[in-house]
Amino acid sequence: MKKIFLIGFKDLTLIFRDPAALLLMLLAPFVLTLGLGFVTGRLGGNSGSGLRDIPVILVNQDGGDLGNALVQVFQSPDLNGLLAPTLSTDFADAQAQVEANKADAAILIPAGFTNSIIPTGLADINASAVQLQLFANPTRPTSVGVVKTVLESFLDQVETAHLIGRVSIAQMLTAGIIQPAQAQSVGAKLGAQIAASRLSGAANSSAIKIVSPGNNSSSTSRSFQVNTLALIAPGMALMFLMYTVTYGGRSLLAERNQGTLPRLLVSPTSSTQVLAGKVFGIFITGVAQMLILILGTALLFGLHWGDPLATLLLVLAAVAAATGWGLLVASLSKTTSQISSVGSALMLIFGLLGGSFFSMSALPRWVQVFSHISPNAWGMDGFSSLALGDGLSAITTPVLALLLMAALLFGAAALLINRRNFITA
Repeated sequence: MKKIFLIGFKDLTLIFRDPAALLLMLLAPFVLTLGLGFVTGRLGGNSGSGLRDIPVILVNQDGGDLGNALVQVFQSPDLNGLLAPTLSTDFADAQAQVEANKADAAILIPAGFTNSIIPTGLADINASAVQLQLFANPTRPTSVGVVKTVLESFLDQVETAHLIGRVSIAQMLTAGIIQPAQAQSVGAKLGAQIAASRLSGAANSSAIKIVSPGNNSSSTSRSFQVNTLALIAPGMALMFLMYTVTYGGRSLLAERNQGTLPRLLVSPTSSTQVLAGKVFGIFITGVAQMLILILGTALLFGLHWGDPLATLLLVLAAVAAATGWGLLVASLSKTTSQISSVGSALMLIFGLLGGSFFSMSALPRWVQVFSHISPNAWGMDGFSSLALGDGLSAITTPVLALLLMAALLFGAAALLINRRNFITA
């Protein structure tokens, strides 16, 4: 075990003495994160969230209790500064403003929305639910994501009112407790009671509550600080992690071709120990890179990555999975140039699939599922949860998926290496 650690740490020191490697491992992700931070406004002299005053147009054609309550949610003090809602009566004009990049989203609250959820008569019970319409700007995925979250949290609350109202009236009619002629009056009373209880919660408490660091005020709603940079930095770190692990695989193949690995066998060191030491060196190099980037962004940008223990576990799992990919590429390649080409392609492809450049939520569902072939996607799932204030329990699935990926990749690479007599060939 000692020999494995010595070989690994020797490779770590050699890599950190290579200026070209350090340029791509550390400086490049720092520069890209810094540039994207300025673009989002996170580093533009604003100490608050990079997302501010998101322009949203509300077209309320309903005029009922639920329609008015939704408008109140978007205008609530908790979202002041994050959203900049305006009211309009023309949805076509609102759509035109979104298309002209004058607004990030437009929401239509159609007529009959309240009655379709809180029935006041038999006609409302048998009627189909009236759906809200969200017209989103595809070039503003992050802002649209915030608007969708607010909208979905409101709908989650009023869905209860929808079910209670429809089921209660239907059951009373079926049981003969009320007659069809009484359905309208009873439904109106029941709807008023439901509205009083549900709308007070929907209008006065939001699922998103912006809090500043050090604010210890208690709240029953979920509170977190929206920070665009917290979603950008992990994407850059994970993308360049793929460069690091493929660089390690390239150095492994280079030493094999130069005869360095076979010469190590002259010492009382087995081929398994030599290979394990080299793989351990790639792993600790990736961990060091990730931790340096995390500490650097925390110190330079004041970025909060979330629970420290959860962050560390996620880093270890992500680096293990990425190392598996690097080792698999090395085991399949014959020359160092092949590793460089495949490694660069994997870095960019996994960066795209992992959401390093844009949000995957705007893509079809099957693309989002397929993207999890990359460690970047699982890593981003975990880091996004931590950025939103979740703890260790929220990253259980990403960590287990990354560890399973690492085990499968290590197993496949080991079989290929044994067949090729990688060290002695």
